[in-house]
Amino acid sequence: MQRVLLLLLLFLSLALVGCAVNPVTGQSELALIPEGQEVAIGSQQYLPSRQMQGGDFTVDPELSRYVNGVGQKLARVSDRPLPYEFTVLNNGTPNAWALPGGKIAVNRGLLVELRNEAELAAVLAHEIVHAAARHGAKGVERGMLLQTAVMATGIAAQSNEFANLAVGSAQLAAGLVNQKYGRDAEREGDFYGMQYMARAGYDPWAAVTLQETFVRLAESRRQDWLSGLFSSHPPSMERVEANRQAASQMPRGGFVGAEQYQARIAHLLRTRDGYKNYDEGRQAIKNKDYNRALNLARQATAVEPREGLFYGLEGDALAAMDRPREAVHSYNRALDLNPNYFYPYLRRGMARLELRDAHGARTDLERSVQLLPTATGHRALGLAFEQSGDRTRAKEHYRTAAGSDSETGRAAYQDL
Repeated sequence: MQRVLLLLLLFLSLALVGCAVNPVTGQSELALIPEGQEVAIGSQQYLPSRQMQGGDFTVDPELSRYVNGVGQKLARVSDRPLPYEFTVLNNGTPNAWALPGGKIAVNRGLLVELRNEAELAAVLAHEIVHAAARHGAKGVERGMLLQTAVMATGIAAQSNEFANLAVGSAQLAAGLVNQKYGRDAEREGDFYGMQYMARAGYDPWAAVTLQETFVRLAESRRQDWLSGLFSSHPPSMERVEANRQAASQMPRGGFVGAEQYQARIAHLLRTRDGYKNYDEGRQAIKNKDYNRALNLARQATAVEPREGLFYGLEGDALAAMDRPREAVHSYNRALDLNPNYFYPYLRRGMARLELRDAHGARTDLERSVQLLPTATGHRALGLAFEQSGDRTRAKEHYRTAAGSDSETGRAAYQDL
């Protein structure tokens, strides 16, 4: 019976939409999602996608403007006009991704590994192709045809803790960010991305040297790369050779921009030790070594006192040490520096719950789930409403949190 229904759905879909021509490859293909809906999906999922990956990198706004400028230069020569956006995320894992409709992000952890502007252009052009050639939209369509939760396996397989806690529409964002493209999509991203590079005046050979570096890093099995870019964009010598062959057919030369690029990422390089301390501090929290986490957080803030993430780590260590009032002060500082990131609101709300400040907790937690709906946030809201005697609202939030297949979701089910 299920097979009959699946075939009927496929037949109806084909009858309704027919075939479309891919604007990048020129090939005819099935298109279930019209462009307007594709753009809407990307726009709606861009904020939660960025939130669950560390939020926007706000300490150096000039860097974000620079990356967006390189991206827009490439977008202007792409085969498909879309409302492209490019954002730098405050995440140390080397990674980049594209949502349907042209919403693209690159992590600061990848930027410090690149050597010049042309290599940055290679990364962004590759992601532009994924959007322009509808690779992400095709993933959504496959989910529709299979009548399954979109990208469910991608969510389960990836390592971001907030993606696993996402509820409601944010579950789609988690799947879109972490979907794995097939070999054909990766080849198209490389080949047409190099064409975009050449059209925009960049040296396409940077795509060759970039992939050669990626292959060396993959062979060394660096954990940060394996959990980042390599998990969704696996490198190979086959891709290196294909890029080399494609570059040999293109005009020689083009802009590389090594000095310009190094000047742009100089602040990231100067503060690298602070982010290293932060990453080690987050691991110390997981290991329940809270004193070490607190010391590392304070070492990080000494390196870069304008980074909200570092004060959030300090707050987490203090909260774990049963010092909620001090933790609230740390989260206040984190939010002063970055008022548009969900995590300090979530953690300050939870600390206020411990201090029996139900109103303050609800205000923080509601703002948190506006930015990124998580099982943790909704369960805490349930506790806040239950604490103030509103059992009806408490049950609503417990029910939402219970939709997460996580330890927190299961705890919320018991609360419910």
